[in-house]
Amino acid sequence: MSSHTKTAQPASSSQEIPQAAFDWYDEYAHGMIDRREFMRRLAGLTVVGLSLSALTAALLPDYALAEQVSFNDPAIKASYQTFDSAKGHGKGRGYLVMPHETSTDLPVVLVVHENRGLNPYIEDVARRLAKSGFIAFAPDALYPMGGYPGNDDEGRAMQASMDQHKIEQDFIAAAHYLKSHPASNGRLGAVGFCFGGYIVNMLAATIPDDLAAAVPFYGTPAADELQTRVKSPLMLHFAELDSRVNASWPDYEKVLLANNVDYQAYLYPNVNHGFHNDSTARYNEAMAELAWSRTLQFFNLRLRSTD
Repeated sequence: MSSHTKTAQPASSSQEIPQAAFDWYDEYAHGMIDRREFMRRLAGLTVVGLSLSALTAALLPDYALAEQVSFNDPAIKASYQTFDSAKGHGKGRGYLVMPHETSTDLPVVLVVHENRGLNPYIEDVARRLAKSGFIAFAPDALYPMGGYPGNDDEGRAMQASMDQHKIEQDFIAAAHYLKSHPASNGRLGAVGFCFGGYIVNMLAATIPDDLAAAVPFYGTPAADELQTRVKSPLMLHFAELDSRVNASWPDYEKVLLANNVDYQAYLYPNVNHGFHNDSTARYNEAMAELAWSRTLQFFNLRLRSTD
């Protein structure tokens, strides 16, 4: 990471699970190895005090842990809404969450899921934003196939089988739908995680004049031919142990610098890809809270101003 990239201070904690297990989970979650190979590797680990069942329970998502804001919290109101996507799959659907006391002049934030559809963790992120005074909309890329199926393995396979270009067009259409919401102040932000981080980088290049603030969490850049079109202000979050995504950053940063893009990049030490996702052992509460507080400050600065 360059001098332009800021490094957070690590939380003091002991890591019981070997780093190799987190690396294998990342390979598994991104389709580089299948579940059988992932489990075979885990079974070969000798971890004092941790059985194979304990390892898998820690690494695989438990979405009961991922609810920070209840779906029936009285401070918010949530619904599922459809939108047109002429260049994508024709129709899209997402989870719209608004502050209960809604004015007609609120900033709006698109929330983009990982590579497995709209799971409970991402819905909770949308609720957190609404609780902080934003209108949040989290589309489900799997809607054309019936929606998130209730488990990540099936959702990941479904998303991998879909037309990537159409998925991207669906998110572009969702961004325009949200920006034009009757209660919107016209200032659009986007936050995404993993695959969602890639989508946010892509939006910063494809609709830069519409996107006032872009926050990719451990996301790869848009295609090379698009990167020079990035104009949206960026706040990028990276995990120190995420060598796969971090390898893409130096070249991307050169493009941003060459084009005078307003960006901030943060590197969080001793954490893995997915450190913001509080449903697995990759979660690091201190770093996740720090990254999220920075994200909210960035959105408040960029989306509430009328300048």
